Amino acid sequence: MPELLSAVVFAPTVGAILLCFIPAQQKTNLKLGALTTALMTFVISLGLWFGFEPNNTGYQFQVQHDWIKTLGITYHLGLDGISFLLVLLTTFLTPLTLLGSWTAVEKRVKEFVISVLILQTGMLGAFVALDLFLFYVFWEVMLVPMYFLIGIWGGQRRLYAATKFLIFTMAGSLLMLVAIVYVAWQTDGSWDFALQAALSRSYDPEKAKYLFYAFSLAFLIKVPLFPVHTWLPDAHTEAPTAGSVILAGVLLKLGVYGLIRFAFPMFPGAAMDAAPLIATLSVVGIIYGALAAWVQHDMKKLVAYSSVSHLGFCVLGLCALTVEGVTGSVYQMLAHGLFTGALFLLVGVLYERRHTRMLADYGGIAKKTPVFAFFFVFVVLASAGMPALCGFPGEFLILLGTFTGTAPLDVGLPFGWFEGSLQAHHALAILAAAGVVLAAVYLLFMVHKVLFGPLVHKANESLTDMNVREIFVIGTFAIVILIMGVRPGIFLEKIEPATQKFVVSMQQKNEAMVTADPGQRRVGWDKSAKKAKPNPALRLFQRPRILPNPMRRLGKRYPAGMPTNLDSQRPVRVNELPRIRQPGEE
Repeated sequence: MPELLSAVVFAPTVGAILLCFIPAQQKTNLKLGALTTALMTFVISLGLWFGFEPNNTGYQFQVQHDWIKTLGITYHLGLDGISFLLVLLTTFLTPLTLLGSWTAVEKRVKEFVISVLILQTGMLGAFVALDLFLFYVFWEVMLVPMYFLIGIWGGQRRLYAATKFLIFTMAGSLLMLVAIVYVAWQTDGSWDFALQAALSRSYDPEKAKYLFYAFSLAFLIKVPLFPVHTWLPDAHTEAPTAGSVILAGVLLKLGVYGLIRFAFPMFPGAAMDAAPLIATLSVVGIIYGALAAWVQHDMKKLVAYSSVSHLGFCVLGLCALTVEGVTGSVYQMLAHGLFTGALFLLVGVLYERRHTRMLADYGGIAKKTPVFAFFFVFVVLASAGMPALCGFPGEFLILLGTFTGTAPLDVGLPFGWFEGSLQAHHALAILAAAGVVLAAVYLLFMVHKVLFGPLVHKANESLTDMNVREIFVIGTFAIVILIMGVRPGIFLEKIEPATQKFVVSMQQKNEAMVTADPGQRRVGWDKSAKKAKPNPALRLFQRPRILPNPMRRLGKRYPAGMPTNLDSQRPVRVNELPRIRQPGEE
């Protein structure tokens, strides 16, 4: 069906328009109408699952029509293995979010459900848009309903959190818009916003650097990556439960997706130059997010900081530019959407009963709510990366891809003291692995504070366990979490061909740049993409795994006739250095 993708994208909007004709006083009918629309969208999207061909690495289910012909703007949709499962994640989470927050929102229900459905259309469109202008339209469509979800139905500091979210996102979006306009402008005075045209175009290296920064900043703010993450804890803490689930489950993934789809393939040279810095910030975010989560007293803010840590893994896997790393990054986005969305819903279950999220207000409630305790521990273990649950395969692939890869992380990092067998990519993987340990620490700390210990607060003695609706919602999450942990191959086989194509494409563009201008600093490439041997010229720019010239390290003048890295086309080896006479020797 050629228009199947359009039906998936705009079905929520059609439902939102129909809900406009239901009176605001009929709250139950409005909720039922929104839930029905979301379920229908999910059912339609299942056609993508059954019709998707994993071995076809091109775009599938494409829809293309002229939109604004004079400006070269087209209505062009399509998906591949990278966006395919993210679309299904969006259609899967939305009905569960609406059902899970059924009793959480009782004011302005009509505006609430319409905002959620419009937000779903924006997210789905951004995942499948293959025209730069169309992508930007969907990107901005997401901003407005999320702003209202936080600002109207949020907590006490909702206006501050919504405004902060708006300012951060708009700042990055405007820079991206400027870059999109520059990329679309042709030398003959015409316009072409097609993504394929932008990917096939070559850019001046200096200009490409600034264009890459403009795109990347918008996406890294959305991830969010340290240090542009400060809007996220406030937004999560003040947003209603449904807003937090959608924000963590889907919206943040668009940052990493944007890097994979647009920034890295459009400007490969600038991406490889910036990859060491971005990878370093990712590891800093992993450690910082984990430590910040450990000291939180608010459960919701703890889960929010855990998102900063977990999504740092996704960016790190992308920067490794290995098949394992990029595949793990996409898989981790799916897993994070599930276990973090479930955690926010579970926190919402407690908040609806006790109207507090402070850890100190709980303790020992496992005795009163055994079903809640079971699901809470189950989801926490998934978030901690326990094997056989969905959090493990993605993190494992990311760490494997980072540790075994050699490019481009070994160039340009401030790790000059790592020589011999320990290289920068090893150090990044080891430090990131420490984040996995810290995740277990702060998550089990939360479990201990909430579930176990003496029941000291009298208000908790009358705490009721989860009802049938809540069990159904969280149980659905738990089933998918278990399937993704036990049978990851079901999903990996749909992701890996597209990620392999991405890595090979970056490799080919890297080789073409070195061939055209060998003076550019480029590095060798990962062989896991099953590509032919790289250009021999690339070996000249690989970081040597040998001791550096000691005279160069000391900054002294080189003795006459002494071979150096500057004079020779190959690195100096220790046994080739001439012996320097000591004072008093003849």
